[in-house]
Amino acid sequence: MYRPSKSARRWVFAAIVCALTAFAGCYLRYQHQTEHADFDEAALGEEHVVNFAPTEARQITEAVLRSDGLLFEVQPDNSIVTFWRNADFQSPNEFIPLIINVPPRYRYEISFVQTAPKQTKIIVNAHAENIPDDKLPEYKASNRFELFKEIDEVALKSPPSSTTPASGGVNFTVLPNEDLKALAQRVTGNADNWQVIAKDNGLKSDSDVKPFENVWVRNSLLKQTPAQ
Repeated sequence: MYRPSKSARRWVFAAIVCALTAFAGCYLRYQHQTEHADFDEAALGEEHVVNFAPTEARQITEAVLRSDGLLFEVQPDNSIVTFWRNADFQSPNEFIPLIINVPPRYRYEISFVQTAPKQTKIIVNAHAENIPDDKLPEYKASNRFELFKEIDEVALKSPPSSTTPASGGVNFTVLPNEDLKALAQRVTGNADNWQVIAKDNGLKSDSDVKPFENVWVRNSLLKQTPAQ
């Protein structure tokens, strides 16, 4: 039986290696093109408003992320970035990991924007890599982890901390169709006192109140017989 010489075997081996290298290069170039055509990094944004200051809203969000097993880092600007997680579906190109290890994955970037003294908008951007467009909605935080629903559930058990003094004044309930100027006129007799009341309650404008919200008014501003 014919046996090729050692030099011939080396030549054949070298030819195979070169062929495989060329094939891998072509495949990677093709995969890079198709991957960026069909599986580009994408982002989906969601928003949710809670009646908490940004710091409290972030603390509640952190508690929910921990309960869901999501690892994260708090950034210098107090936003939150979760660690990458592998997607739980099989890539249509099953032999990709044999050549280049880029599994489909996703993560969340969460920021907190104050919209009122005691109100914060939670913005959650879901970032995905190598996940087809038709599967992206499955990885939104509200779908994947019911994030906003869980935040609301925790919020109900965590009443916002009070920013008004504990003594030296009276809490008044804002009436329907009443702004801070109207409340000041009603309880102090002078609408201009709304600015002092706003400062005491951490409010920015005379319209920064809602019906049936409690507003604290210092005793020195009150009428002798205040209408409570």
